[in-house]
Amino acid sequence: MRIAMNQYATGSMLAGATNGRKVLAKLMEQTDREPAEPEPLFLDFGGVEVATASFLREAILNFRDAVRRTRPNFYPVIANAGELVVDELTVLLAPRRDVLMLCSLNGNGKPSNPRLLGDLDPKQRVTFDLVKQRGETSAAELHEHRKKSDRVEQTAWNNRLASLAGLGLIVELSQGRSKRYKPLLSGI
Repeated sequence: MRIAMNQYATGSMLAGATNGRKVLAKLMEQTDREPAEPEPLFLDFGGVEVATASFLREAILNFRDAVRRTRPNFYPVIANAGELVVDELTVLLAPRRDVLMLCSLNGNGKPSNPRLLGDLDPKQRVTFDLVKQRGETSAAELHEHRKKSDRVEQTAWNNRLASLAGLGLIVELSQGRSKRYKPLLSGI
């Protein structure tokens, strides 16, 4: 799914906490039907030159958090964000130690240049890199794979993987009582 954020812009600008809350409500309306399978939800900032931190906090971060809690098959990704929008996101994410997935989208909706914006804590980063390296994995497999080099219990791997999925950075696939995880976008 792709949502053009410029439809909410005044000119080419998205600004203000109040406007951000209004856009949040509209985004929630547009995503009221959750897909049966996990899928990226591209918030396309093409045509938006400026988005203020207050707008991004109220609309984008609150949307990501709400969707990940209530509609877990949607995985929000910031697409086609210009330099000024990325700068505002960076300022917003840094003190929160938060992370978002960014990418570029072409006219056909095909993502490229996937990347993380923000800082993962070192343990989350190791876990994210292992998921990326393995392509698809489970907590049990990570525990077994790293048993000799780390003294990390399987429960800790479960917690790390669930945290990354909660941020929308990796996809959680349920298979009965077990869960598997894979990168949200290939090539990151």
